[in-house]
Amino acid sequence: MRARLARVDAVLVQAIIAAALSFAHLHDVATAAGQDGWKAWAYPISVDLLLVAAWRRLRSGDGKTAAWCWFVIALVASLGANVATAGLLDLDNVPAWLRILVAGWPAIAFLGGTLLAHSAPKADLDSKVIESQEDEPEATPEPPAQPAIEAPPERPAVPIPAALIDHARKVAAEHHSRTGAQIDTPTLRARLGVPALMAEAIAAHL
Repeated sequence: MRARLARVDAVLVQAIIAAALSFAHLHDVATAAGQDGWKAWAYPISVDLLLVAAWRRLRSGDGKTAAWCWFVIALVASLGANVATAGLLDLDNVPAWLRILVAGWPAIAFLGGTLLAHSAPKADLDSKVIESQEDEPEATPEPPAQPAIEAPPERPAVPIPAALIDHARKVAAEHHSRTGAQIDTPTLRARLGVPALMAEAIAAHL
């Protein structure tokens, strides 16, 4: 346990020293480029925040290409300030391109931080798609269309003479008085000696 704490303490001490030196170098470069007061202190914070955002995206395992790109940009800005303040740059006569780069850095850092912090990883997008598909109700299959039932063709009307209808009524009355039941169509046909269609038509008039 003590050995582990010793390793952690050493790492923390090195991290604090590196952060403090890099912070001071970035502040000095920003001041030399014309950013005075609180603005000069905001530049180191901006670089460190972009490094942290890129590192968090690298640890998440998604979008590593974009994370490495912004990590390298922030690292170059930090290392560049360290090297520039080591005597390679005349802080009293800063070149114009460095002034332009320092002035444009806030917009670059804001763009990188926004893309890293607010772009949804692919795994989250896939899970949202799966959840939306699970929430959708399953489509009920439509029953197969039933074949249309054709109506039987209507039988043509059979002309029946009035005299034949009167005769059929007499036959039906005689059958009823003799049997006590209504005469059926086959019996009516047999008694009248007419075709089946005509017998049915006559029975419909009785």
